Formats: sequence, C-alpha cells, structure tokens
Amino acid sequence: MANRRGSGVKNRGREGGNFSGIQQQNVRGSGAKPRSGAPYVNPNANSNKRGSAFNGGVQTSPNTIDKVDPQQYDSRRDRNKTRLNKGRNTQSQRQSRGGVLRYPYQALTAHTDYLQIDIVEYKSVKQSSGSLISNPASGNRRIQGSKVVGSTRPRGLATKALLNNGSILLPIPNSVQDGNSVDYGSSKLGNLQATAASGIRDVMDADFTKGGTQYVDDVTGAIRNAAKEFNEGVGGGEKAADLLKKQLTTQAVGMLGGNITVDQLMARENGEVFNPNMELLFNGPTLRNFKFSYKMMPRSEQEAEQVRLIIRSFKSNMAVKTKASSGQGGSFFLKTPNVFNLRYRTGNQDHPFLHKFKQCFLTDISVNYTGEASHMTYADGTPVSMVMDLTFKELEPIYDVDYEDESAVGF
Repeated sequence: MANRRGSGVKNRGREGGNFSGIQQQNVRGSGAKPRSGAPYVNPNANSNKRGSAFNGGVQTSPNTIDKVDPQQYDSRRDRNKTRLNKGRNTQSQRQSRGGVLRYPYQALTAHTDYLQIDIVEYKSVKQSSGSLISNPASGNRRIQGSKVVGSTRPRGLATKALLNNGSILLPIPNSVQDGNSVDYGSSKLGNLQATAASGIRDVMDADFTKGGTQYVDDVTGAIRNAAKEFNEGVGGGEKAADLLKKQLTTQAVGMLGGNITVDQLMARENGEVFNPNMELLFNGPTLRNFKFSYKMMPRSEQEAEQVRLIIRSFKSNMAVKTKASSGQGGSFFLKTPNVFNLRYRTGNQDHPFLHKFKQCFLTDISVNYTGEASHMTYADGTPVSMVMDLTFKELEPIYDVDYEDESAVGF
C-alpha cells in the first residue's frame, strides 16, 4: 500500500501493512479511515440508513437499494409547501391575545369595587341577530353573563398588551354618574294646513268598492265638510275673502323682492295671527356617553409596566382595523374596531347598586404624560404621573325592555 503525503489518513492496522491481503490506497480528502483492521466500507453504499438527505423519502425495504420513491418525496414537498403558505396567510388575519391587566397593582379582595372593561370583537346587527333590522327586545347589545377575570393576584396578570380579547381592571372613578335622555322637538301645524290635511284624508278614505255613485257622494261630502270647517274657523265668508286677498298681496310683494307673510299682515292690521298648534313631539332615542378620568402614578416597576400595557391596549383596540376576519374583504376595506363591555364589579360579582352599560365603542382616548404639570420620569423613562381620559359611547339606545330583568338601578 502506498500512502500519499498530506492525505490526512493514517493506517492503523497490524504492523502498518496490508489488511487481509487487500491493498488499500488512501486518497487526499477522501476522509476514509480504516477501522479494526478491516477495509473501510461506505455505510450508504449498499444499505439504507435513517437520517439521510431525504429523511422519510428513502425506501427502507431491504429489497431496494438507494432508491427514492418519487410519490413519497412529492407528497412531503407538498406538505412543507402547505405549511409555509398557511404560516404566511395567518399573518394577514386577525390575531388574538387575552389576559388581565390591572391598575393599581395590588391584589383584589372579595369586597373591592372596581371597573371591569372587557375587550370584544365587533359583531354587526346581521351577525348578531341574523337580520339587518335591530330588534330592541332581543338585547343583542346588552352585556350578557359575567366574565370571570381569573385570579386576583399579581402573578395572574398579562405581560403583553391585549389584542382583540382580555380584560382591564381599573378603580372606581372619583365621579360616578349616568344620564339618560330622549330626543323631543317642538312641532307646528297651522289650522289651515290641519283642515286641508283632514279633508284630503277623508277624500282618500272614500270607499270606491261600494259603487260609483256612493264613491262620488263620499268624496263630495268630504269636500263639503272641509269647506264648512274652514269657513267656521276663519269667521265667515268675508274673513275668508280677506285672507285670500292677503295671500295674493304677499305673493305680489314677493315678486317685487319683498318678504312678508300673511301672519305679519294680520298682526299689523288686526293684531292676530294663526294658531300654530305648537306641541312637543317625540323624535327618537339618544345614545349615552361615558367619560372617565384616571390619574396613574406607578409605585413600582411592575405597576409601571401594567400602566404602559393598559394604555397600549386601549389605543390598539380602538384603532380602525385593516386585517380581515372570517367573511370580510381584503385590503380595499377598513374594518370596525373592537367594542368594550363595561361593568362595575365587587369582587367576582356585578355591583349590587351602580348602573349597567351596554356595549360601547371607545371614541376617544387622551393621555397627559405630565400629570403634575412638569416632566418627571423614573430611571427607565416612565413618567411619574399620568392622566388618562377615556370616552365611551354605547352602540344602542336604552329601551323599556332593558329594565325588565335588571336589578339595582338598571341602565
């Protein structure tokens, strides 16, 4: 056997000679090393070993040698491609990260009063009720049930900002108040308009199915009654003629650029005006607003971290969404932000006296990082004092049916 200088291969057989009568030649860079006095054999030459380059793609049957199954290899490649595509698609979908954040950092007790704010993804009227029409009696926007926030100890608090889920616990604000209102407006209906409207309605109510003669009689009678009512209301035929002249006068003055009404002429001539029949009428319900102000002064590093996460969670969950959820469109559309469920709580129960909330949007948040009117921070940059103002607005008005199953003061 001849050893080439620099090959990096050493012969380790007996007396440095040939092995079993077989002459071996070591080639530079081959990496082959004779072992135990036997010639070196490539382990992958005539056997299939686990952990080869195509792990799972090489047939392990003893009847085949160094043969790759194309179908098995293609199947594994397709599975890997599907896994990669699935990972890319989830990045464009909404993520969810729940937990509990709390200020102050101290543990709650069974008698602690606080405000619990749950973050919930928005559902439209169609998604909630299956119809485009909102049914006030359905209570879709009422806060159903009682979400348990888990352990009240600090060790159970979240270490990351909440996203599309989770709860924020804040102390009862210094000013606790609610206000319910309904929209009313004044309405005017002059006697002339009321008489004309009544006569037209009587004409429309005439039943033509009773025959032509009866229909004509009903229409004629409706017109006659309206004329009689008008004549009596204005005070006779002469007064009616005078009103007609005043109406023509105002129209003539208007053609010349003037602006005068029949009421103004009557007030100047006779000191009288038409009775406006003013009345306060119901226009519709209103939506309630709730404002909260919190002055936060972190007393420890853990509490400062909770304050930071609370502010970030409010900001991120009130922001307009660009990532779609199931059934929504692509990048051409913006999505509705999350809603918030607010509840006054005592321990693990709803507060026995204070008012209730319906689902709310967070319409405004403002944070003053100089709560003491001067810029002061801790060593890590956390402001010493901060004031956070929150403004919530309910998604649905308050109806009478909302008080049927509620205790305490209700909504």
